[in-house]
Amino acid sequence: MNTGTSSPALLLLAIMILPYQATAAGAGGLHPLVLVPGAGGNQLEARLTAGYQPSSLICSFYPVLKQKGGWFRLWFDPTVLLSTFTRCFSERMMLHYDKESDDFRNTPGVETRVCNFGSTESLLCLDPSLKGITAYMAPLVNTLEEMGYVDGETLFGAPYDFRYGLAAEGHPCRVGSKYLSDLKALIEKASTDNDRKPVIILSHSLGGLFVLQLLTRSSPSWARQFVKHFIALSAPWAGAVDEMLTFASGNTLGVPLVDPLLVRGEQRSAESNLWLLPNPKLFGRRPLVVTPNANYSAFEIEEFLDGIGYPEGVYPYRTRIKPLVEEIDTVEPPPVPITCVIGTGVDTAEVLVFENGFGDDRRPDVVYGDGDGTVNLESLLALETLWSNQSVKVIRVSGISHTSVLTDETSIREIVGEISSVNSYALSEK
Repeated sequence: MNTGTSSPALLLLAIMILPYQATAAGAGGLHPLVLVPGAGGNQLEARLTAGYQPSSLICSFYPVLKQKGGWFRLWFDPTVLLSTFTRCFSERMMLHYDKESDDFRNTPGVETRVCNFGSTESLLCLDPSLKGITAYMAPLVNTLEEMGYVDGETLFGAPYDFRYGLAAEGHPCRVGSKYLSDLKALIEKASTDNDRKPVIILSHSLGGLFVLQLLTRSSPSWARQFVKHFIALSAPWAGAVDEMLTFASGNTLGVPLVDPLLVRGEQRSAESNLWLLPNPKLFGRRPLVVTPNANYSAFEIEEFLDGIGYPEGVYPYRTRIKPLVEEIDTVEPPPVPITCVIGTGVDTAEVLVFENGFGDDRRPDVVYGDGDGTVNLESLLALETLWSNQSVKVIRVSGISHTSVLTDETSIREIVGEISSVNSYALSEK
């Protein structure tokens, strides 16, 4: 994977946008742009305190080399490929729901932090020592910089602790709510520092759900003042069947050699993963998981969680997540133009068939349908379906997967074209 602008295709793309760059600069510059990554799309750091109780002797001193203050990279760390260290990683990534406080928290003795909020630095790649193979937004950011965007001036990153999510009204959500507050402040600052131009927000995957919640929870006047356009890439508006596979069998997220069962526990514990389970309002009552004794639709998520041996997920899903996702067809659309860039025509899990039930931990047979390889097509198109009268534009890129939308030259051309169009339209209004 080439993350620079040295490839012929990206050089050609840069040449194509140079005339626009000169026009925009000469007419007062670009609208500031805020990037919001998806789950796993930015670096996380951790440190261990006296309350940490490791599951093994190795976990008590690993990693040996740490930064000042005891901080070390938690995500992404390539040593997760080794099963011994996978267990250490899993227990440190684990979240725990506390029924008394009605909120999620880290494993005791594990502190975590997000790196470089406001900058794109921690979004470019997941491990700076392995930039080539852990690149995330680097190809897109490089192209935006060719367009004239400058990190920290007109281009901003909004990384977050993607293990946490949001909850329905009336439920505390310390980490997720703080992120929305920080994101809102970043948008306001980006606008203020750029002659009060409203901001273009560009999200990927889970990041789109956070942005949409920010917009719908803010006043229409705030949105009109500070947000020019919202561009969502591969957004799972109504969740995904693939998330049920994660809960049942674990998901390596494409990382080779990792045993999915070793990371299944921490993946089940993530509040954001509960948020990404299929939404009953969109997926309806058709079976998504089939077993010899029971079938599960999006209306039977609680029964599914209990059936796979994760009953502790039932209560937070029922009380915090289900009321949140079921608002999807009642919430008022924000007064902001929305563009969805999605991949289509990629085999995507549609039905999971566990011939022997859940007990033997065998991975299911998968019946595939349309989507981007991770998110089903009906979820990708949910806003267009629900808000037919709202300004929702959908750009479909055939054969592009959930993550390659950030690296493929065709999809990058579409994304840059949309950003250029927003800036050009703004200039024509003057």
